[in-house]
Amino acid sequence: MNMVKHLIPYLLFILLAPVGLPVELNPKVVAESEKANAFFERIYNEKVDRFPEWQTYLGIKKDYGDWNNDSDEIELRELEFTKENVEWLKSSINYDFLDLQTKISYRLALQNAENAVNHFKYRLYNYPVNQMFGRHTDIASFLINMHLVADARDAKAYVSRLNGVEQVFEQLLENLKLRDELGVIPPKFVFPRAIESCRNIISGAPFDESGEDSALWGDFRKKLQALDMDEPQKVMLQKQASEALVEVVKPAYDRLIAFLEKQEAKATTDDGVWKFKDGGAFYDEALRLTTTTELSSEEIHKIGLSEVARIHDEMREIMKTLGFDGNLQAFFEFMRTDPQFYYPNDDEGKQAYLDRAVAVIDDMKGRLDELFLTKPKAELIVKRVEAFREESAGTAFYQRPAPDGSRPGTYYANLFDTANMPKYKLEALAYHEGIPGHHMQLALAQQLEGIPKFRKLGGYTAYIEGWGLYCEQIPKEMGLYEDPYSDFGRLSMELWRACRLVVDTGIHAKRWTREQAIAYYRQNTPDTERDCIRMVERHIVMASQATAYKIGMLKILELREKAKKALRNRFDIRVFHDVVLRGGPLPLTVLEQMVDEYIESEAR
Repeated sequence: MNMVKHLIPYLLFILLAPVGLPVELNPKVVAESEKANAFFERIYNEKVDRFPEWQTYLGIKKDYGDWNNDSDEIELRELEFTKENVEWLKSSINYDFLDLQTKISYRLALQNAENAVNHFKYRLYNYPVNQMFGRHTDIASFLINMHLVADARDAKAYVSRLNGVEQVFEQLLENLKLRDELGVIPPKFVFPRAIESCRNIISGAPFDESGEDSALWGDFRKKLQALDMDEPQKVMLQKQASEALVEVVKPAYDRLIAFLEKQEAKATTDDGVWKFKDGGAFYDEALRLTTTTELSSEEIHKIGLSEVARIHDEMREIMKTLGFDGNLQAFFEFMRTDPQFYYPNDDEGKQAYLDRAVAVIDDMKGRLDELFLTKPKAELIVKRVEAFREESAGTAFYQRPAPDGSRPGTYYANLFDTANMPKYKLEALAYHEGIPGHHMQLALAQQLEGIPKFRKLGGYTAYIEGWGLYCEQIPKEMGLYEDPYSDFGRLSMELWRACRLVVDTGIHAKRWTREQAIAYYRQNTPDTERDCIRMVERHIVMASQATAYKIGMLKILELREKAKKALRNRFDIRVFHDVVLRGGPLPLTVLEQMVDEYIESEAR
């Protein structure tokens, strides 16, 4: 990113100028920037054209009845496209004649492409089917949440996708076999839960005589019934969908289950990526890409230990405020087990949780002017994770809105068991996943003008999740978390992310066992045994990903403190947030350069 450094003196003006404001530039700069941006637009749109599911995520119905081609041949083809794009950028664009925003786009596009080429040798170092996510559950969640049905043509496309599941799973099995040959096999604990998720999807009508609709059948019927359509046509479409589910979808899942059962027999309990060939080098690269820093695994591990100790001290202060008689471990046990902190684990209790989350978000909506100059246009809804995947899905997550407005942003809360969703964490979760967290960030990025789509719709995990974690702290600074228990909940979630730095590097660099890692969470957090186990299992199947949150948050806080110290009474939190958000998702290195220029420009 060294070339970006000389861009900074003028970058802030571009980023903070009103969206769409024309900037006077000489003709050469205008022409070369238009040429580069046309290229960015073209290659992005061409890639979208090659991936039907991506089209659906973006609200495009061009290839609405098709699935992506996931074959290894396609990955090799995409690699060649990427290499061609790198060559074209280097040979056809005069970097010195680009405007400042396009220079940033150029460097990011080049960096992304070079990362993709360099990381390609590790493309099989992952688990396409695991206990958290994968093609086996993506099929159902995609059709239920992404495939909107507004007319008969959309319904036919849904049936077409059901019939296409056979090819999708053939490619999935081939990809699993390629990994098997390399020894990239999930640990033993993955298999029972992945198999269970598969069986959940093919349970119920029309697969068996249980009486209840399966998730996909129920979804299709509900969407079909909502249409203004002749009854005979509805009957015909239902018949076609039922046949596709029974004759195509179920056999595809049965074949996958059979493969997984066979592979389970040779799986081991080795958990870290160190077990792969060149696993250490792979993990170093994964950390670099995830954090967008050059921090080593040892440095990240030490940062985690330091943050755990600091947060424990802050928790002890809350214990004193509450007059709790006992040590930190006793307080953890109290927070885990006292019924006052949990909603009933029934439909009424789960709805009460959702209602409270909506209320927290609505309250924050009314105070956004205190924090932001620019706000997203897209709406935000709160929704339960669907039953077929809630047992294995994460605690909470956010789904971006469709850029065309056809789908709102969604905060998903996993209410499989309310014992895993304590009241004292509810506020922090809503702030992280909803407002002012991911919705303010990702929905806003989609509506920015003057930057190419790959920046608006792309992402860097440390930036995205660092912002989400940072947004758990902002309400504290606004006087919220008035209940000390809720403030403890905020700290417990930050503690969780600090522990992630320790445990992720522990598993993948220090060869901790699954049991060692679980014990660390159990000893250092107030979370349930189930949460500790699920988190460790997440680390195992997503090496490095969980380090992004705390590293990103720490960088944003560091930059904010730098700005406050330098600008004193001229510091405006709203302007700072604009600087952070108005460039779209960025590597932390580039974000730091932007904030430095913001400080310089305000200090003049």
